[in-house]
Amino acid sequence: MTPWSGKWALVTGASAGIGKALAEELARGGANLVLTARRRERLEELAQNLAAKHKIHIKVFVADLIQPDAPEKIFRFTKEQGIEIELLINNAGFGAYGEFPKVDLSRLTDMVQVNCAAVVHLTRLYLPEMVARGHGDVLILASTASFQSVPYISTYAATKAFDLLFAEGLAEEMKPHGVRVCALCPGSTESEFSEVAGQAHISATRANRETAEKVARTGLRALAAGKSYVISGLGNYLGVLGQRLVSRRLVARVAARMFKPRKTSN
Repeated sequence: MTPWSGKWALVTGASAGIGKALAEELARGGANLVLTARRRERLEELAQNLAAKHKIHIKVFVADLIQPDAPEKIFRFTKEQGIEIELLINNAGFGAYGEFPKVDLSRLTDMVQVNCAAVVHLTRLYLPEMVARGHGDVLILASTASFQSVPYISTYAATKAFDLLFAEGLAEEMKPHGVRVCALCPGSTESEFSEVAGQAHISATRANRETAEKVARTGLRALAAGKSYVISGLGNYLGVLGQRLVSRRLVARVAARMFKPRKTSN
């Protein structure tokens, strides 16, 4: 991806999965990077490898977006470094699988903080400067779950619906200012997400799992093309399209059968 060559991109959740793939794709295109996540060792290893391979500038900032003040700390870091962020990628996020009353309350509220509040906060911090200079880009990680309710990951699906609608609305708001905003909606992806969410047994059976690298390329190309959202993968696109032909209640019922937790024998 060459649109951001020589410019600075900020990637949250850059230590693994789609975030790491986005960083690698941008580095390949000559972009300088600010990488942020919770795991310092992974970030520093990635930064060293990409800087050596692609001869770009990379800054690492460790932050946990569960903390409400993390976006301000990230923003302050880039200001102190004199870095102008041309591309903001709100990638960090996580899910939690299981019946809602059985999922730990703090995990649910932390999910809303990372998947929604931190996205709004970071975007609000960086957008004014993009508007002032008349150019800039924002990529927000949504999901195919953005388009429907998904029992047993109900909170996660709701947060991703928020991200999709937030991105689509901003895309129209920012268009007159020369700023592009796009929501990337992947389906099942080869990453650590499913293991962290506790639904690896479901994702492992999905025949249409995509690589994180393919998802990253899809998102960056859509953003560069000025799209307000993109669904990664033809099968995922057709699946979302098919949902519109039946009732929302039926879609939820089908999803409930797919995601219902397995019964364990004592």
